Amino acid sequence: MSAPIRKPGPAAGADSPGDLAEPTDAGRARRPARPSRGATIHVILAATAAVALAVPGWVVTHPPAIPATPARRIALPPRRVVPPAELPPVEPVRLVDLSQDEARAFNASVPFSTAPNPAARPFRYAGSGDDLARATDCLAAGVLYEAGDDAVGERAVAQVVLNRLRHPAFPKTVCGVVFEGQERRTGCQFTFACDGALTRWSPGDAAWRRARAVAQMALSGAVYRPVGYATHYHTDWVVPYWQASLDKIVAVHSHLFFRWSGWWGTPPAFNRRLVAGEPVITQLAPLSDAHKTGAALAQAQAALAEAATAGGSGEAPAPVSGAADSFLVALPRATLAEDFPAIAAKTCGDRPTCKYSAWLDAAKVPTSLPLSSEQVAAMTFSYLRDRPAGVEKSLWNCEQLPRPDRTQCMKRQVLLAPAAAPTATPVATPKPTTDPRGPTELGGVRRKGEPAAATSAKPTGTP
Repeated sequence: MSAPIRKPGPAAGADSPGDLAEPTDAGRARRPARPSRGATIHVILAATAAVALAVPGWVVTHPPAIPATPARRIALPPRRVVPPAELPPVEPVRLVDLSQDEARAFNASVPFSTAPNPAARPFRYAGSGDDLARATDCLAAGVLYEAGDDAVGERAVAQVVLNRLRHPAFPKTVCGVVFEGQERRTGCQFTFACDGALTRWSPGDAAWRRARAVAQMALSGAVYRPVGYATHYHTDWVVPYWQASLDKIVAVHSHLFFRWSGWWGTPPAFNRRLVAGEPVITQLAPLSDAHKTGAALAQAQAALAEAATAGGSGEAPAPVSGAADSFLVALPRATLAEDFPAIAAKTCGDRPTCKYSAWLDAAKVPTSLPLSSEQVAAMTFSYLRDRPAGVEKSLWNCEQLPRPDRTQCMKRQVLLAPAAAPTATPVATPKPTTDPRGPTELGGVRRKGEPAAATSAKPTGTP
């Protein structure tokens, strides 16, 4: 027997024809309420905003692991400590080919020396006034062009220059230290001296005054203690090859300072003294009157040498026989009139008093003193020095060489005929007398009882 077949009916919970009627309150309570369409959109937007904020925050706090780029290997010369019996070489500035970031990373990896870093002894310049003026401007240029308009950096650079001056491995003048290697286009000791910086940029008056003030203080005994006896430095974005054999001792702003390793970096090694004769740096002539005058003297010396060679004497002019402070010379025609005072000063040398007379026409140069009126009229230039009286004067013959300033012209010599000697008026001589009382009348003598004579030439009233 088979089971009865059941006809399918509506499933439980499904709507039936009887359910189409309005549900009762009980049925309404059993069915959950459906959210409105507007509420659903708000929920979706809030979720999206939360995800938009959470994802970037998670990325920031959990950065992806990026494999580190291996550091570039830098090949520097092997470190060598020079023994005291051998003078350490002064190597030119040659830089390793690195980017600024690579150089900074390498410099940061080099540790500072833990050895003592004593302050340098005070340095006081002992030289002539001209040497001091040139030394001051050389040092001012060095600190300004190397450290910029930064007083602290300038003091540090000035200390390095003076340390080098005292060290046997460097020149013994301030200008010689600052401009060492200036004849080379690359490889000088201070970069600005040979890379054309002096022609590309000129400092303002305020910056130049501050640099000169720093230089004057350093040459008068001021010491910048932090750099000790450092003889080398460089900025932190370069790596010079010489760094391998030096001790890194201090950083001043972006500059790192070094001294030689071993005995050559200790105070006893800095035992040399200044020598006289600061060189003239023609590159500084636009900034420095001291070097401008020095350059003129150097040119005058060259002109004198050329003139002496042309004349066949091979010697500088000699003073006039019997007058050691007087010179009578012929001027080389190729020399500029503006250079005559420098030539005269060079010829006079250190004489406190000197008279320099010069002619363009060598045939008119006298050979002895005194000068005739014609020789004076033909003179082209004269220079007079009298230091005890504070006199130093240059004059040109403006008929031969016109000058823009008429006070520089010689006064024309006006020769006057000598005045005739006055004719003596004969004076009557009193005749001799035999009267023992003398002459009967004496002018200007009033005898007793006589009226007083008039003493004025003015007319007087009737007595």
